[in-house]
Parts: sequence; C-alpha cells; structure tokens
Amino acid sequence: MHTMSAVQKQKSIGSVRFLPVSLFASVMGISGLSLAWRQASNLFGTSHAIADIIGIVAVLVFFSLSLGYLSKWVLYPQVVKDEFAHPVIGNFFGTITISILLLSSIIAPYSPKSGQLIWVLGTVLTLVLSLVIVTRLLNGSLDPHNVLPALLIPVVGTLNIAVTSGTIPFPWVHEINLLSLAIGGIIALIFLTLILSRLIHQAPLPAGLTPSIMIMIAPFEVGFLGYTNFEQRIDSFASILFYFGLFLFIILFFKIFKKSIRFSASWWAVGFPMAALSNAALKYAIFVHSWLLIIIAAIILAFVSIVLTVLLIRTIHILFKGSLLSGSGS
Repeated sequence: MHTMSAVQKQKSIGSVRFLPVSLFASVMGISGLSLAWRQASNLFGTSHAIADIIGIVAVLVFFSLSLGYLSKWVLYPQVVKDEFAHPVIGNFFGTITISILLLSSIIAPYSPKSGQLIWVLGTVLTLVLSLVIVTRLLNGSLDPHNVLPALLIPVVGTLNIAVTSGTIPFPWVHEINLLSLAIGGIIALIFLTLILSRLIHQAPLPAGLTPSIMIMIAPFEVGFLGYTNFEQRIDSFASILFYFGLFLFIILFFKIFKKSIRFSASWWAVGFPMAALSNAALKYAIFVHSWLLIIIAAIILAFVSIVLTVLLIRTIHILFKGSLLSGSGS
C-alpha cells in the first residue's frame, strides 16, 4: 500500500525528467530580494530578520532544485545533455552558477569562510560556462530566431562576480573583478545589439517567452552594482547605467505584466532583473539621499517583493497540481 501510494504521488506531481533548469532563476530572484531587504535595513531601518528569512528560503529552494536536477542528471543523462546543447535552454545553465554566487553573499555574514568557498566555486563555474557558451556561438549557424534575451544569462552573468566579491579578502580578487567586468560589459553591448535588432525587425516573441525580455535590464543594473562595488564610489557613469536600466524597466513593465500572458515557470525570468533593479535603486537612493529616489526605491522593493511572493506561491501550486513537471510546458 505504501509503495502504491508513493507511485500515485509521483504520478500526481510529475517526473523529474521535466524539471526545467530555468527554474534556478527562482533562486536568483529570491537571493536578490534577500540582498535588497538587507540594503533596505540601512535606508529604512527595517528588521534584518526579513532579509534572513528570505535568504533561508533561497538556500532551501536551491538545495531542493539541486537535488531534483542531480536526480534528473543521473536518471536521464541524455535529456540533460540535450538541454545543455540546446541554443536557448543551454543559456539557463547560467542561472545555476549565478545562484551560487548570490548565495555566497547571503551566507558570508554568518560564515565568512563558507561564503568565500562558495564564491570561488561560483566564480570558476561562471567563467568556465561563459567560455563554453561564447565558443559555441562562434561556431556559427545560430538561427536568428534563437537570438533571445536568455543569451545574456551565462556570459553577462559574469558581472555578478564583481557584485558578490565585496567581502572576499584574496589579493587576486581585484584582477578577477576586472576580468568579469570586461567580459560581462563588452558581451552585454554586443548581445543587446543583436537582441534589440531581433525584437525590432522580427515577429514579437511568443507569449511564453515574453517575461524573459525583462532580462534586458540586468546588464545595466547588475553592471551598476558590480561597477560601484569595484570602484567603491558612484560616479556619472554608474548613474547612467542605473537610470537607463530604470527607463528600460518602465517600458518592459507594460509589455510583460498583462493578464493575457499565462503563468508558467518562465515567469521567474523577471525575478532577478527586478531584484537587481531594487538593489541598485536602494544603493543609489542611499548615495543621493533624494526623497524622490527614496520613494522610487521603496516602490520598487515593495513591487518586487509582491511579484516574487506571487511567483513562489503559484509555482508551488502548479507543482502540486502536476503541471510543472508534466512536460506540458505549463
């Protein structure tokens, strides 16, 4: 009876075979939200417990997804191999390496050594993945229809190395930060040009991919955070990065948040870019200390918190409803 019950439960939830690697974007979004609330405690005096609780959720989600995807790798190795080789899905493996980097910043205040070890692991994996992805792209034959915002994740994700290295004491970190900013910054310019050209000159993205266009604000807001962490100051160049990312967010907001776009796991693509915007807005508001920017930072933080809470609840709902892991794309 116990075995039959377990089988029925597995059937009702679905198969790990259909666990999307893109779901690691949820860890990125929740981690970014935790770091945003940590900054909010400096600006608004909010309790550190909020950031701590959100950080714990991020860690738990990461371990749950890691266990699930490792199981998928063991049980269905060819499926994982095909996903990695896919010109679009393969880019989402960057969500794993970036999640590791972000979790290093969440863990570091409580265990500096663990934070440093996790950061080194995330840095190595992020740089190796960016090397693999760029090498693959230079092999040619990329279908123009596959030039999508997801291209930005694995390579431009190197900017997160500089974002999360603030408490890393090793002497070589300075050069690694320069390397990451160089790779992420230059590739962002090239890829954004290609993506904008595709969005302007070709048919609109399918509804299921529409939330992913929010990824386009990430190079500017993550670039702002990485650059200011590296320079230890906010200058005019940093301000330009922040304001253009904010401008782009306002435009994309009205394209993405529509009732006509059905919910699916792909909605997590909006999480981290908006969390990065929230972190950047809070940091910039602290620097400028303008009442208008403080209000803007508060609105963005509240909005991102609501959106990620809804995404988490709805993801859990479709998981237990059986559609998340059914292979139906729901």
